[in-house]
Amino acid sequence: MIEIFVDGDACPVKDEVYAVAARLGLAVVVVANQRMNVPRDLGVELVVVSAGPDAADDWIAEEIREGDVVITADLPLAARCLAVGAAALGTNGREFTADSIGGALATREIKAGLRETGVATGGPPPLSARDRSRFSNELDRIVQRALRAERERRAGAADAGGPSGS
Repeated sequence: MIEIFVDGDACPVKDEVYAVAARLGLAVVVVANQRMNVPRDLGVELVVVSAGPDAADDWIAEEIREGDVVITADLPLAARCLAVGAAALGTNGREFTADSIGGALATREIKAGLRETGVATGGPPPLSARDRSRFSNELDRIVQRALRAERERRAGAADAGGPSGS
């Protein structure tokens, strides 16, 4: 079954993730460097990893499987998830794809270089209600696509004499 993984320490859209997952009956795994409240009655699991800059990212990259969905603003993590066939959605509601991730990583490197020279590059703007709605709609679209693909994979496996014994 498809799972949604959330890079949780600074994720501003956790409530939107919980709402979409609850509606579709999907498991959510929030991975963070510290304890936080998660709605356990909705089947949300909290995984607390050791402190460290990439500990949560490394845990997610090890656990995520083809068809799963990751919610992250971390571009290197998104690239790692895409490499195994998972979907990656930014907290701003933009999907990372194989076509877009290279350019996004290059822009990240340019901005890092500018910051090292003292240029202020600014952070992301706060999320509006409209941004949150767009995020929810995009997550729903990505999860629906992943569920269709999973059904097709299972049907293909059954047609090929897979688990159904045909």
